[in-house]
Amino acid sequence: MEASFESLRNRVRRTSRVLRGDGRGWTLAVVAAGWLTVLGGRYLFPAILPQVKEFFAVSNATAGVAVTTVWAAYALMQFPAGMLTDRFGERALLGTSLAVSAVAVVAVSLAPTFVLFLGGCALFGFGTGLYGPARGTALSATFGEHDGTAIGLTLAAGSVGSALLPFAASVLVGPLGWQTTVVLLAIPYLAVAIAIRRVLSRRTPTASPSGRPSVRGLLRALWTAVSRRTVTAVSAATLSLFVMQGLTSFLPTYFIAVKGFSQERAAALFALFFVGGALAQLVAGNAADYYGDRTVLLATAGFGVLPLLALPFVQGIVPVALLTVLLGSRLAINPVSNAYIIAVVPSAVQGTAWGFFRTTFFLIAATGSTVVGLFFDAGLADESFVVLAALTALAVVCYVFLPARTRA
Repeated sequence: MEASFESLRNRVRRTSRVLRGDGRGWTLAVVAAGWLTVLGGRYLFPAILPQVKEFFAVSNATAGVAVTTVWAAYALMQFPAGMLTDRFGERALLGTSLAVSAVAVVAVSLAPTFVLFLGGCALFGFGTGLYGPARGTALSATFGEHDGTAIGLTLAAGSVGSALLPFAASVLVGPLGWQTTVVLLAIPYLAVAIAIRRVLSRRTPTASPSGRPSVRGLLRALWTAVSRRTVTAVSAATLSLFVMQGLTSFLPTYFIAVKGFSQERAAALFALFFVGGALAQLVAGNAADYYGDRTVLLATAGFGVLPLLALPFVQGIVPVALLTVLLGSRLAINPVSNAYIIAVVPSAVQGTAWGFFRTTFFLIAATGSTVVGLFFDAGLADESFVVLAALTALAVVCYVFLPARTRA
């Protein structure tokens, strides 16, 4: 027993030295802070969806289009963001992402019509979309074989933001209104953008800045990244993200309309979802570094089927709260899946290929909001969770056939 405890303590010490040494701790801190605000801002939209629906007088499905617009624009930016990361480096992309996001939340808050609101949502999606590929490659390059732990900590910070910002929005939206609540996001975006510019070093680009890349050159670069490992992992990630998008877009609405909770309680439950996710991500990234990606992905995705099936049958604030924490454990898939895909892509095309893969699975997953919104409008809210559970089970099948990671 003492030997096991000593081994665990030594492992924690080694990991801590790797994460903090040579200034890497500051890099991790600012990248994680940026992701906290980016992801928290994206999940703020479902929390204020009831007010947006009332303000613009739209249906659930139409309101779902707004969330889909954010994520579709986010998805479309992944491929160009990956190429831009290869060309200009992570510091430029991360800082630009936060600056554009700050402008976007101002545009969203000032929109007088739903069409212009959608335009602001698209700009917000484009701005936040610049962050993901650069975040992943910056951490992978900085932390090497311990990238799973670093990415896990960063995504856990995102989950904390996803818990705190929507909950804060639910508290502020009453006295301040949804427009003022949204525009307040500009403050942390600009603050972290300045911090990133000061902390991150300028990286030598891996792509030539002269000339525009040809279509043939891009296709050749992408083809070098296609393998059984990437196809299997991206397929599973697409299914998992579709479920995640559909689930989170209408979970607060489900708690209010079906479970009968107040908006404040629904927001608190929504926060618990991300608290559970943050805890799971903290464990998953480190576990994958030591026990392997496939084992952790199989266990997490397999377990994720059960809470989805159980949610329609559970009543009462305490049982639903406990189940919501368990629902959040599915977020542990993200750091392990991200680290795996980045590691198996050739380093020469890492940003471009990673951006393309992210565009693929995020663009498909973005439709989850609209699909679940249609279920809700048809009075089939409970049935939508059964469908999401079935899609999660398909992701489990993909992970059964996932090859072992080997760094490209």
